[in-house]
Parts: sequence; structure tokens; C-alpha cells
Amino acid sequence: MSSTYENDIVAWANEQAYLLRSGKLSAIDIEHIAEEIEDVGKSEQRELASRMAALIAHLLKWQYQPERQSGSWQRTIKEQRKAIARRLKKNPSLNALTHDSEWIEDTWGDALLIAINETRMDSFPESCPWAIENILSDDWLPTSNGDNP
Repeated sequence: MSSTYENDIVAWANEQAYLLRSGKLSAIDIEHIAEEIEDVGKSEQRELASRMAALIAHLLKWQYQPERQSGSWQRTIKEQRKAIARRLKKNPSLNALTHDSEWIEDTWGDALLIAINETRMDSFPESCPWAIENILSDDWLPTSNGDNP
């Protein structure tokens, strides 16, 4: 069974679904099924982190490049917030990540890399100065003078 898993994961998945539905539990590839189920959760976490990093990078650009603020940036901020909200609604257990200081620190680091690459600036804060509630709020944008709640 593992050779099917290693050579053609789609065929393996179809085979495993058939075995499960047929009640042939002794024939299923338990270890790989468990890995695939875990990967689904990890994929959702990666998607959330990626969207959050993109959102934070745009908020950084908004604050540190006020002269370049545009409707395009606003749309990206809005789109990322909506996508994050949908993901959190569909997977409520992911909400815990948004309050995990290590996850926020990692996501901040990813956002910094994006912002630095896109702006060629390196004067951003080392840690996130904003509350997660502000970052995710539909009506909040950081101010260019740095006075942010």
C-alpha cells in the first residue's frame, strides 16, 4: 500500500476511501491516513499565516509609506481581512493562533520580509505594535505618525 502512496497519492486516496466505505478497516493504511489528516490542519494553518502576513505587510506599507497609499492597497487589506475572517469562521480552532505570541511573532517576521522586499525599507519595528483586534478590524488602518491604539 505504501508504494501506491509514494507513487500516486490520488490513486492511494481513492483506494483508502473505497476501503473505508467498504468496511475493510484491516486493509487501510492507517499511518499515512493519519499523516494526511494532520496535513489538512497544517495546510489551513499555513493559509491563515500567509494571509495574515500579507495583511500585516500591507498595513506596514500603509503606515510607513503614506505618500503611496492607494485604493489598491485598501482593496488588498480588505480582501485579506475577509479571507481571514472566512477561514476563522470555517475553522474556529484557528482563532487560538491569533492569540498565540509565538505564532504572531513568526507571522510578523514573514510580514516584515514581504514589506522590506516591497518597499526596500528596513526601519520597521522588530515586533508587532498593533493589537490583533485592530489588525483584523474592517475599519482600522495604522496612522503614518505612529499613534496607533
